[in-house]
Amino acid sequence: MTSLAPVLQTFFTERLIQQRNASPHTIASYRDTFRLLLAFTQERIGKAPYQLDIADLDAVLVGAFLTYLETDRGVSVRTRNARLTAIRSLFTYAALRHPEHAAVIQRVLAIPPKRFTRNLVTFLTAPEIDALLGAPDLASWIGRRDHALLVVALQTGLRVSELTALTVADLELGTGAHVRCVGKGRKQRITPLTKTTRAVLTAWLKERGGGPTAPLFPGPAGHQLSRDAVRRLLSRHVLTATRVCPTLATKTVSPHTLRHSCAMTLRDAGVDISVIALWLGHADIRTAQIYLHADLAVKERALARTTPPDTRPGRYRPSDMLLAFLEGL
Repeated sequence: MTSLAPVLQTFFTERLIQQRNASPHTIASYRDTFRLLLAFTQERIGKAPYQLDIADLDAVLVGAFLTYLETDRGVSVRTRNARLTAIRSLFTYAALRHPEHAAVIQRVLAIPPKRFTRNLVTFLTAPEIDALLGAPDLASWIGRRDHALLVVALQTGLRVSELTALTVADLELGTGAHVRCVGKGRKQRITPLTKTTRAVLTAWLKERGGGPTAPLFPGPAGHQLSRDAVRRLLSRHVLTATRVCPTLATKTVSPHTLRHSCAMTLRDAGVDISVIALWLGHADIRTAQIYLHADLAVKERALARTTPPDTRPGRYRPSDMLLAFLEGL
């Protein structure tokens, strides 16, 4: 093995797992980054991953890899920047162990993240939510599971990883009904459940059965649903709901859209933005400011409280013949 293989292995086992105690999601994201990078490098220079040296991953190759992600794989700028963060983390670690590659490492670390446009969040309106919740076929087991999953997602605003990780033991359907989850950054939080959500989950648990550690929303084989499985089932139900609510056809609906919809529902109900940030598990209240920008009603109410300027419509006309002559030159 060359210098890349051992440093990559110790980066995961020592730096990420032992020293930083990184979350499984972080480890999985970094793992996928380097799987893509090594496959790209092998195709580009003809070396197997175990034969690669740190010097092979120079700034030119890493830059080409980032371009490949955007152009060939069609990833967003955010995803491109996340892949770059993983690469820079590895090279920062390698700089201490292989100073002989300092020049190559510094050039890679100098690659900047790409700037991107922050678009307004996409969320579902009340009629669109009703149409989506009415889409699953309640005559089938999968339809009842999907309906319960969508109800929980729209009411709690859980991230898709938090939603799929829920177990039967994470539910409390007695007095003070709530759901527990471990979110981003290993932060535990409790989200209260409405009477409607509680009733849906009570009926689902009677049918679902299973022990405390069983997945709350299992697949046909009884295992935890993957993120891709949730995306697929959501796309299927959105397509069905579009027949009832055509405005859904104008929106790109992802599992994260359900999270945004929960936040906007709370915002429409007059819930303070700081409470919404806590509800969604944001580390910084400023992250929730995007829902203020997306809420046109808030801006309209602000406009209604202002006094419009006292001005008249029309075009300026000079009052003097000499000025009129000069204006016409």
